[in-house]
Amino acid sequence: MKDIKWIFVLYAILAATSIMGIGVAIGERSILGILGCIVLLILIMGMGFKKKKQMREEGKL
Repeated sequence: MKDIKWIFVLYAILAATSIMGIGVAIGERSILGILGCIVLLILIMGMGFKKKKQMREEGKL
């Protein structure tokens, strides 16, 4: 349990939320909502991968 990297849990929750947002925007037929959630998802995933690379280089992973 001590080995959990909580920042990655947060990134996963945020990414899942943005994926759900895409589904809601599709249901609402909102092109801007769909595009906004896709951009948000790409940003969140990018930050997560960047953080993972940074932690790996620092020897924390």
